[in-house]
Amino acid sequence: MKSNNSNRRKFLQEAGLFSAAAFMPSASHKIQDATERFAPFVQEKSIAPRLRFGVIGINHGHIYTMANSIIRGGGEFVAYYAKEPDLIKDFAKRYPTAKLVSSEDSILNDPSIKLVLSSITPVERAPLGIRVMKSGKDYMVDKPGITSLEQLAEVKKVQKETKRIYSISYSERFENKATEKASQLVETGMIGKVIQTLGTGPHRMSIPSRPSWFFDKKYYGGIITDIGSHQVDQFLHFTKSTKGEVVASQVANHNYPQYPNFEDFGDLMLRGNGGSGYVRVDWFTPDGLNTWGDGRLTILGTEGYMEIRKNTDVANPHGPGSHLYVVNQKEMLYIDCKNVELPHGELLVNDVINRTETAMGQEHCFLATELALIAQKNATKITRTI
Repeated sequence: MKSNNSNRRKFLQEAGLFSAAAFMPSASHKIQDATERFAPFVQEKSIAPRLRFGVIGINHGHIYTMANSIIRGGGEFVAYYAKEPDLIKDFAKRYPTAKLVSSEDSILNDPSIKLVLSSITPVERAPLGIRVMKSGKDYMVDKPGITSLEQLAEVKKVQKETKRIYSISYSERFENKATEKASQLVETGMIGKVIQTLGTGPHRMSIPSRPSWFFDKKYYGGIITDIGSHQVDQFLHFTKSTKGEVVASQVANHNYPQYPNFEDFGDLMLRGNGGSGYVRVDWFTPDGLNTWGDGRLTILGTEGYMEIRKNTDVANPHGPGSHLYVVNQKEMLYIDCKNVELPHGELLVNDVINRTETAMGQEHCFLATELALIAQKNATKITRTI
């Protein structure tokens, strides 16, 4: 064993993986740390409560970041309903002032509650959203917010009739600080006109922690519908595309034959009226990584490019966090974005109160979902195995 470890270390050293020089440009082209210039420290603010909201369904941990976002933005968390005692126990500890109610109707029939959040089992999210909108309330749901084109058609119909907000929490954009900073800098023209995005969404399986529905796409919609919707949202956002089409897509179950209705890999090509995009998503994050997935987004512009390393930077010394690299005609920059303020919760609360669309346009929300659903439905199934 000692010999094997020694050989492995020697190989890595020769490959440059233990050498800081392998990750650094030449001295004449040193990356400038522009953190203070572009992402100075800001005290994260929390706005006084101005909107009462409730939660129905807590089947995915994203509900915590969703609720926290709305609380920071001025939401008062007053009530929640869930069926699972084990999930309720932890949730109650985190939000002790919110009241556990006996049914979803207790929330839907409460006129003081204006917004409902949910991370219920994916296949149930659209039907719940329809009930929420029909009750006169706005809705923010975890992705995938809709799992079929048939559900999408019904959601769009009810949203048009009720004029309520149906918002999907694309957290890789709304809750990632480097992505938020990239959005701000792209608006300044720092890399010219964006013409293409390349997004990757690797995830760790963590099988023991997964509920049974996780392994059957009948319940979660498939890997592109689920994870891929994040990257489709970012493609539309950064290219400013208001129309789009799926050029090609494919899915596979390479490594989990014990779960025949599961998909562990998917990719797709997109074309929009503002640019093009490529997406790759998978469940192959190795246990050696210091986070659940090394998610990245490259934004190509006519005058430069940006790379967002959302959760970690394997090239030390930057380590875990939200990292942004920028290269344009003038300079190469590194920006540590851990202190960037996230505005989404405040914007959504404003939208509920003012009947505006500042957090995310309704058409954008539906188009991102529609493209992911089309890509999933029409995906070629890769049958070879590892």
